[in-house]
Amino acid sequence: MSPDADKTLGEIVQEVSEKASLLVREEIELAKAEVTTKAKTLARGAAVGAAAGVFLLFATVMLLHTLAWGIVDLGTAIWVGFGAVTLLLVLLAAVAGLLAKKWLSTGAPTPDLAIQEAKITRQTFEGQSVERDQLERSLERPKSEETA
Repeated sequence: MSPDADKTLGEIVQEVSEKASLLVREEIELAKAEVTTKAKTLARGAAVGAAAGVFLLFATVMLLHTLAWGIVDLGTAIWVGFGAVTLLLVLLAAVAGLLAKKWLSTGAPTPDLAIQEAKITRQTFEGQSVERDQLERSLERPKSEETA
């Protein structure tokens, strides 16, 4: 006979309660780790994107000056060349703004995996509570009903 067979119902319930508490704490740690990982990835991406943006900004300024003076060299007035470049910049800003709105509207990082695991754990415990209730009822049944 195993040592587990000698446990009382109270000891079993206490053990299940302790393990459930441990499982909940581990689910919380999983959620924290998942959110931390996602936040670090977002921060890293934002930093690298900002650096790329700075370099691209300087390159764009040089390209736009080249374009504006190229238009002037075609025989137009200076204001026409720089006006055309300004109009191009406004169009690019509108496109960039729409893309930024689309990408930023995804919301804050959420611990999707931890939430899914918590739902599975809850379903499992609900199933076990039904089994535990059935066990308690069978233990409470008088001996005379069992022999009849």
